[in-house]
Amino acid sequence: MDIRIVRFDHPDAVKLNDEVQAEYAERYGDEGDITPLDPEMFVSPRGLYLLAYDERDRPIATGGWRSQDAASEEGYADGDAEIKRMFVVREARGRGLSRIILARLEEDARAAGRKRMVLETGTEQPEAIALYRSAGYVLVPDAEKFGLYRASDNSRCFVKPL
Repeated sequence: MDIRIVRFDHPDAVKLNDEVQAEYAERYGDEGDITPLDPEMFVSPRGLYLLAYDERDRPIATGGWRSQDAASEEGYADGDAEIKRMFVVREARGRGLSRIILARLEEDARAAGRKRMVLETGTEQPEAIALYRSAGYVLVPDAEKFGLYRASDNSRCFVKPL
């Protein structure tokens, strides 16, 4: 596996983003995640976007982090690094790719001076919830939720100190 730093608007990143959006729509019965994302949000030192490629140079996994601070109206804290678009294509699941990408994202956010990793996922993504819990992420109480979907009953927010 070859992990590369790319821009969020790289053609392969766009391709996998379209795939993850289709999966969100399938799981939740809606249009997918409508959180506004801009490629500049994932540029160092305020973020990072990764793509993993297989031995045939096909993009198979993705993930990124972007800086968040308390000035946001969505409940973040100063020094937060928010995980976005963690995704592994179906045929590549079960190989530990998400765990490798997650570790790289945490390492980079820590080096950038971020204080904690945060993420918002949903009840229809039990694999993601299991991954994050096994990696040391803690579910936050409803009163401390953050992100665009924080008021949704399906939303689950997790944090991990860096």
